[in-house]
Amino acid sequence: MRAKIDNEVLFIHRDDVPKYNKQGSIVRNSFFWALRSIAGRANSRYDWEFESEVWLALQRMLISFGESGYLPTRETQLEFAPDIDEIPKILRLVAIIEEI
Repeated sequence: MRAKIDNEVLFIHRDDVPKYNKQGSIVRNSFFWALRSIAGRANSRYDWEFESEVWLALQRMLISFGESGYLPTRETQLEFAPDIDEIPKILRLVAIIEEI
């Protein structure tokens, strides 16, 4: 999931967050609701926002859903642009730097 950090807020690109689908996968829908429950803003018209206070919960959630084997890695990892200064320590286990 494409991500960036600005002023201690993590933004996940709105096109990369899971979509809720009433007839869809139970795991994907659970992932959607879990992420939405800790997001500061979760609207399909904007990037989703996660304040630094919830980053530990976000990290644990991404690791847990990633280990389930039901979701591809690209859906449970945060992908940062190469120009990022530093990935916060709390997010390093679930982060990668985007390759050019």
